[in-house]
Amino acid sequence: MTFLIDETHDAALRSWIESANGHLDFPIQNLPLGIFSSPDGRPRPGVAIGDFILDLQKIANLLPAVAARTLDGSTLNALFALPATERRALRHVLSRLLSRTEYSATIEPALLATVDCVMHPPAAIGDYTDFYVGIHHATNIGKQFRPDNPLLPNYKHIPIGYHGRASSIRVSGIDVVRPKGQRKSADEESPSYGPSRRLDYELELGVWIGRGNLLGEPISIAEAPEHIVGLCLLNDWSARDLQAWEYQPLGPFLAKNFHTTVSPWVITAEALAPYRIAQPRRAPGDPDPLPYLLDSEDQARGALAIDLEVSLTTAHMRASGLDPHRLSTGSASNMYWTIAQMVTHHSSNGCDLQPGDLLGTGTISAPDPGGYGSLMELSRGGAMPIALPGDETRTFLEDGDEIILTARAMAPGRVALGFGHAKARILPSRAS
Repeated sequence: MTFLIDETHDAALRSWIESANGHLDFPIQNLPLGIFSSPDGRPRPGVAIGDFILDLQKIANLLPAVAARTLDGSTLNALFALPATERRALRHVLSRLLSRTEYSATIEPALLATVDCVMHPPAAIGDYTDFYVGIHHATNIGKQFRPDNPLLPNYKHIPIGYHGRASSIRVSGIDVVRPKGQRKSADEESPSYGPSRRLDYELELGVWIGRGNLLGEPISIAEAPEHIVGLCLLNDWSARDLQAWEYQPLGPFLAKNFHTTVSPWVITAEALAPYRIAQPRRAPGDPDPLPYLLDSEDQARGALAIDLEVSLTTAHMRASGLDPHRLSTGSASNMYWTIAQMVTHHSSNGCDLQPGDLLGTGTISAPDPGGYGSLMELSRGGAMPIALPGDETRTFLEDGDEIILTARAMAPGRVALGFGHAKARILPSRAS
């Protein structure tokens, strides 16, 4: 049922809101959920449609009663907790209201121009876990430290992850303050404390958890899709010099927890049903997943046809009127593990997931440099500067740089769905 394709996905479906027809991100086939505020209001639930946001509280009387009761607050946690059937019912009603002209007079007063609104996190995030399912990224990073054995023995048996910091997650547009910490390069005798010299981005997808599970009761791989509300873009900002010094023996800490950027709109699992594809076959000799991570439906439709892109602007480029420079583009199908496998493994020891929890996929890189998802890969650990417009180069991020993540779900015969963007600008470290 989670992968059901119906009339709401019809490529011929059009909205009476003209800006939605042919919109790069938010046509009527998308209908992503988010939390917004207008200049005269508090944060509240909305749906993106073309160049507008539909205020769901203003039309609650037109919506399915079960879903409507969850929309009176400033987060979507209660809506996330509903069964997928209830979210699907909401999608059907919204599609009807926004496609049939007889509803236009009723709905128009509840539309606000997106440019006049501020976006907020879609949920109160109780917990955040970041995975490492991009095998090409894992291999590229591993080669820099272990040329003869880039992937550790467990990588192809288990979806690797670490517990991140929920309190420092911010939506697109909020600046990143350059972190400080201990760093020690190979040619230094002792560590020093100061601003990161090797600040990097990571191109990821974020996974919003819906209905949770009780402590001690794992989520099976067959049931995992019913616990996934939708996706967003996620940038796991990384201080590579801090990370290199601190990560042994317990993994990432201060190198990661200073800021994480997410796109504000939740692209729902229901909207993404037509863009499901088969999980790529593992290379010859790779082990099969253990039985608790293996499901025929997940293998047949557990991957996603989503194109991901990273662009960069510098202070000089913006002052010179230069367009953002594309650093890389690649496919989400380069994930070695599916999202369902991430959810199942996370709960396999009995860990209880909650509505509004957020999972990161880890950096998604393509096999070739044109699709690498971090500067650590693109610059070969800082050894190969990247040429930018305006005669600039970069190995790692400098103050004033802005990173922009975008994505589009695409499939033959279907309207492309965008994710909006996850962008943020680097500010100098603050004085102690």
